[in-house]
Amino acid sequence: MDSTNFTLEDSHEHAVCGIDEVGRGPLAGPVVAACVHIPDQVREMDFIKDVKDSKRLSWKKLETLYEQITLHCPHGVCEVSVEEIDEINILQASLRAMERAYEKMKTDMAHALIDGNKLPKNLPCPATAIIKGDSKSKSIAAASIIAKVTRDRIMHKLAEAHPHYGWESNVGYPSKAHLAGIDCHGITKHHRKSYAPIKKFIENEANRKTG
Repeated sequence: MDSTNFTLEDSHEHAVCGIDEVGRGPLAGPVVAACVHIPDQVREMDFIKDVKDSKRLSWKKLETLYEQITLHCPHGVCEVSVEEIDEINILQASLRAMERAYEKMKTDMAHALIDGNKLPKNLPCPATAIIKGDSKSKSIAAASIIAKVTRDRIMHKLAEAHPHYGWESNVGYPSKAHLAGIDCHGITKHHRKSYAPIKKFIENEANRKTG
């Protein structure tokens, strides 16, 4: 995706936003979604050429782009809590986060481009689901950057209060350090109890106490 690749955005006559989420796979922490609209005049700015799938960028580059995107582009960000994830499942929580991120942008759009193969049901504008959208749309890529930086900062902060799980590096994903921390220190209120490894730990603890 180069600096002039706005094919998906340009296929629509009016204002388009991109929406992406981060955090479906982790065992702990919220899921975060972001919505970004790149105005026409911003498309020509130098930083836009570096906007790409957040997974392909260093942390230093992510933070630099985060500052530029949030400064120049209408955007909204929303996190959905662990409690809500456990209540309605991670897919529905991710879609709900996308809807709320759009609402928080407080800018009406003609169309939304959604990363993935599922569409939120309650967006107030037409939308298109795009598999691997963060490599095909600058708007979605910008949203992926905002969502990742926001979520990683949340997990880095939580790591200070819960230092046994390696969240400062694995940001809640099931790394060896994270799983070892659970084995040694148990779980926290930030763990997703509906996820299999956490559910298994809770069951084992219950069996140990009753056995």
